[in-house]
Amino acid sequence: MPSKKSARLAALTVAAVCSAASAVALTSPAHADSVRIHDIQGTTRISPYAGQKVGDVAGIVTATRTYGSSRGFWMQDPTPDDNPATSEGVFVFTSSTPKVAVGDSVTVTGTASEYVPGGASTGNQSLTEITKPTVTTVSTGNAVPAPTVIDAKSVPSEYTPAGDPAASNSINGLTLDPSKYALDYYESLEGMNVQVADTRVVTATDPYSELWVTVKPHEHRTRRGGTLYGSYESQNTGRLQIQSLGATADFPVANVGDTLTGTTTGPLDFNQYGGYTLVASQLGTLKSGGLERETTRKQSRGELAVATYNVENLDPSDTTFAAHAAAIVNNLQSPDIVSLEEIQDNNGATDDGTVAADVTVNKLIDAIVAAGGPKYDWRSITPTNDTDGGEPGGNIRQVFLFNPERVSFTDRAGGDATTAVGVTKVRGKAQLTASPGRIDPTDTAWNASRKPLVGEFVFRGQTVFVIANHLNSKGGDQGLTAQYQPVVRSSETQRHAQATLVNAFVKSILDVQKNADVIALGDMNDFEFSDTTKIMEGDGELWSAIKSLPKSERYTYDYQGNQQVLDQILVSPSIRRGCDFEYDSVHVNSEFHDQISDHDPQVLRFRP
Repeated sequence: MPSKKSARLAALTVAAVCSAASAVALTSPAHADSVRIHDIQGTTRISPYAGQKVGDVAGIVTATRTYGSSRGFWMQDPTPDDNPATSEGVFVFTSSTPKVAVGDSVTVTGTASEYVPGGASTGNQSLTEITKPTVTTVSTGNAVPAPTVIDAKSVPSEYTPAGDPAASNSINGLTLDPSKYALDYYESLEGMNVQVADTRVVTATDPYSELWVTVKPHEHRTRRGGTLYGSYESQNTGRLQIQSLGATADFPVANVGDTLTGTTTGPLDFNQYGGYTLVASQLGTLKSGGLERETTRKQSRGELAVATYNVENLDPSDTTFAAHAAAIVNNLQSPDIVSLEEIQDNNGATDDGTVAADVTVNKLIDAIVAAGGPKYDWRSITPTNDTDGGEPGGNIRQVFLFNPERVSFTDRAGGDATTAVGVTKVRGKAQLTASPGRIDPTDTAWNASRKPLVGEFVFRGQTVFVIANHLNSKGGDQGLTAQYQPVVRSSETQRHAQATLVNAFVKSILDVQKNADVIALGDMNDFEFSDTTKIMEGDGELWSAIKSLPKSERYTYDYQGNQQVLDQILVSPSIRRGCDFEYDSVHVNSEFHDQISDHDPQVLRFRP
């Protein structure tokens, strides 16, 4: 999953600048006179008038958008038809600040168009619009059509129909069934004035002044107020993105578990960053749920505490070092070993050939000491410049921090950016040929991706093998609201190849020493129920320890209203079968608007 920051390099452009590159290719040159909005919207996702000029389309202006590259207004027919599949609202794209006002009765002549936010390559659904409009104001001060209430009763429990195999699994041509499928229900309201009331926040306010709520308070609710994404069949139908037509400064700053009390009202839009979105002309009032950051317990003298923490593109110019240090010392209770992901080189995104990260790492270590923590030592392998993906020029890599007063690192020369680490048998025990080392770094599975870092640690006389991972991101996968159902998860192919290599390496350790303590941890960029995880687990070589938690606590990341697992700690049979381990997903980031990373760290405690 790309980080929220890297996935959106510019300020939010909400919906649509119509262009040939991103519009659905349709040719119907005929001219349609005096059609109604519901005629234009039709009973499928594609307008039957797409590509045609439509004349004298009547409606009441319900909202205007006067900012960004998607300026225009929404209008709605005050006299709807009796077909629940046809929307009575539509967006009129003016490209410049619209000259109409809410309550104006207007007629519009223009071209019915289908715009795909983000372009056709995203697989997104399209937004029905009227473009190149000529607008005539008939009267002013009219009552705006009453909003349609979206609530737990109105939204179906099934998320989407299966796509048409004859159309590459697209749902675009299917007749909408808003009483059966949530995506059909939302599509049947596209462009209409809608309303939600007393909704719980399930994704915190982000830097783009948007948040997510649920209209189904009991749907897969997590212990702290979010909504769990627990399987590919668990898309959570009650999730809805909220934006605002008002000033950014007035947008509520919310955490998960807060409530938008009262009513939130506005047109239902569709955008590239989350699909169906209520763009509020009236926002509810924020009521705090009082969510606080979690703190795990301190490991005992005989317990080894191993953690993974994605610090989100950390480089020396960042202002988050003290906050990260406080999280490690106070919330994670100074684990003995910490696998850090997304440590950038010494000048961050400056792409000048710099690859060393000692300044970055030592600045974090010093901040940990200042926060009252131990003086960690560290090990890593410097990557070859611009080969490991991530932010261009950043050269992100995994780094081991370890507390030398509690654990020792077994240094064994030979590991570098391109040399594969192996396993040998010495006096009946498994031993790495290089420590630290990398798993098959020249294999094509790691093209433009981070290579796993392997280290050999000793705790109270017992050897523990730790593999730090940061698998291929979910970038390029289709969103849950895509027109193709089931959605295509193209990024899985590379992660599956990577998981295969990691599992094979773990197996090579266990083949030498059946009872070896092996931990594979990090940002796996995939769910605990995914095929990626199943491949890495193999035939029992590893097991994802987050599955030891109750289902409602299994999440490390919050994305578009879905709390989900991306960060994992997998353990070998000797650790799992001992039944003396504890796992904690420490929620300090993902649920909060002021997060310092978009990932929650994970901690495993066990007795080697």
